Amino acid sequence: MKNSIILLSSLFFTFTTMQAQNDRPQPKPGPSPTVNVGKPQKFTLPNGLKVMVVENHKLPRVSFNLSIDNAPFAEGAKKGVDDLTGALIGKGTKTISKEAFNEEVDFMGANINFSSNGGYASGLSKYAGRVLELLGQGALDPNFTQEELDKEKAILIEGIKSGEKSVQNVASRVENVLAFGKKHPSGEFLTEQSINNVTLNDVVQHYNTYFVPENAYLVVIGDVKFEEVKSKVENVFQTWTKASAPNLSYNNPKNVQYTQINFVDMPNAVQSNVSFVNTVSLKMTDKDFFAAILANQIFGGDFNSYLNMNLREKHGWTYGARSSIRGNKYVTKFTASAQVRNAVTDSSVVELLKELKRIRTEKVTDKVLKDVKAAYIGNFVMQIEKPETVARYALQTETQKLPADFYENYIKSINAVTVDEVMAAAKKYFMADNARIVVVGKGSEVVPALEKTKIPMFFFDKYGNQVEKPVTKKADAKVTVQTIVDNYINAIGGIKAVSEVKTVATLAKGSVQGQVLELSMKSSTKGALAVDMNLPAMGMNIMKQRINDKTAYVEQQGQKKVIEGEDYKLIKSQAHPFFELYFIDNPSVTFTGIEKINDVDAYVIKTTKSRLFYDMKTGLKIASENEQKQGEQTMKVMRYFGDYKEVKGVKYPFKINIEAGMPLEFVVSDVKVNEGVTDADFQ
Repeated sequence: MKNSIILLSSLFFTFTTMQAQNDRPQPKPGPSPTVNVGKPQKFTLPNGLKVMVVENHKLPRVSFNLSIDNAPFAEGAKKGVDDLTGALIGKGTKTISKEAFNEEVDFMGANINFSSNGGYASGLSKYAGRVLELLGQGALDPNFTQEELDKEKAILIEGIKSGEKSVQNVASRVENVLAFGKKHPSGEFLTEQSINNVTLNDVVQHYNTYFVPENAYLVVIGDVKFEEVKSKVENVFQTWTKASAPNLSYNNPKNVQYTQINFVDMPNAVQSNVSFVNTVSLKMTDKDFFAAILANQIFGGDFNSYLNMNLREKHGWTYGARSSIRGNKYVTKFTASAQVRNAVTDSSVVELLKELKRIRTEKVTDKVLKDVKAAYIGNFVMQIEKPETVARYALQTETQKLPADFYENYIKSINAVTVDEVMAAAKKYFMADNARIVVVGKGSEVVPALEKTKIPMFFFDKYGNQVEKPVTKKADAKVTVQTIVDNYINAIGGIKAVSEVKTVATLAKGSVQGQVLELSMKSSTKGALAVDMNLPAMGMNIMKQRINDKTAYVEQQGQKKVIEGEDYKLIKSQAHPFFELYFIDNPSVTFTGIEKINDVDAYVIKTTKSRLFYDMKTGLKIASENEQKQGEQTMKVMRYFGDYKEVKGVKYPFKINIEAGMPLEFVVSDVKVNEGVTDADFQ
């Protein structure tokens, strides 16, 4: 009762306070906040390195940002040499081992990292001198070794392989290839071959050619004194040999003559990636720069944008839809994108174009523009407090040739933008009549509906090469569920060997974000299943599933969900090492046709909530697709099976890839048949 009284009193107080506020005049908004970025003190070394120092004594910290502003360049057949060079810088120096270097950085509580175009270091100001020395030594005296090169190559190649099944990764690659061209610096992409083409000598030559001081800038921000820093910088960087990088030029890419859909077929895609893209030339010094930035914010730049409110909030087709544009002294691009369900891919394209027409032809309201300005300015003011932001602004002022007071007048420039200027910028930079709508998705489910939009459509492979429209193969009339199952059973060992299997125990290992995952699966022909996924380093079980004659449940993060009714019957029917044996004469199991899975033609069998794919040539099961509920959303989980090996006369997959938000690859270390399984395992 006491709590109720307190609650009612609070509500009454809140109501009367709000009423009183409504009854009296509202205060007028105060003046826009004053922005003081901090004017850097500058000097230039004889080798060309330009140094900017911003003293800030609020905290006993300092940061050093070394950036080399070279013109973009293409790497050709050795695409990856720049990435590999950046990865190897900082792996120790010719006088300090990698281990000793990292230990000293850790001891000071500092942070130092490098890239192919510079480096960054931060730490307590009392260690400023030594942090600067280590930054300089790491950048100017790198120790390139074959051992480290081989490690970094393996990491890059593994990243390429894991990304090949990602719709988003493929979409990003194709989008750049089509927008810029394969020979343009912004259109090139990594391949396993191009990475393997890179030698240690290539890395050394690349470093000597491009890691030079002519276009280099060092921005120092923090609790330091200019004269002291100047002396230390001169001492550390005076040995950097004066040189300039090649200043290559490329033809500016042209947009298409008319808006079109560029479709990439990924038969394994459980959703489509829709991207609207056109190239733009927008410099930060352009008169309409701020109008273009605000037009983008209104169209798709933040949560309340036209695009997100339509595709996410109104229709629930995506978790988020965004657009982006930025100022650059080189040609860049305007993009708008969303990941949507296959069934609404065509509708998403139509709605995207609808919102694009709206921002280009209808004036935004004064209130919307005012709100967008306020949110944008609020974010700008918060960011200005960060040293890395100050460093970026100081660097952009130099490299983009901005007026000295550009950022001091930033808020004023934003507030000066009118509704007419927003619409004019949208018309200029969001090219509704000369853009590509890049769609990456499952052709058999998406293409027929996209064709009904009457938008011209062309087809490309995963590397941006134009191809013919994907054609769905027709199966022979003799193909049935039974023939597919028979071929599968024969492929893995035959019905005699399969019938002798009573239990199967599988142990596999994978990794996620650097953490080792262990996957244990046990199944019985009695219709029982036990699955455990563990993080052994943390002693944590992250997923547990049990199915037996009485019950079924899934336990994740301490939450247990019991599976009952029809769902229990369904999952119970699949709790068998070879549940395909029960497909025959089951009316809910049907053969639906032929589809490609990772460029392999496969027969497709559909069950109540899953689809199974069997290689037409080998008969082996190569993939499965299952529907799973996550809140109000239904998502599809793909599993891929490969590297079949024989155990006691039956073949089992020793490689299992799972795609459910993020790719997981498990390598099977052990398969035990008719041993290591008891009834207690399924409880």
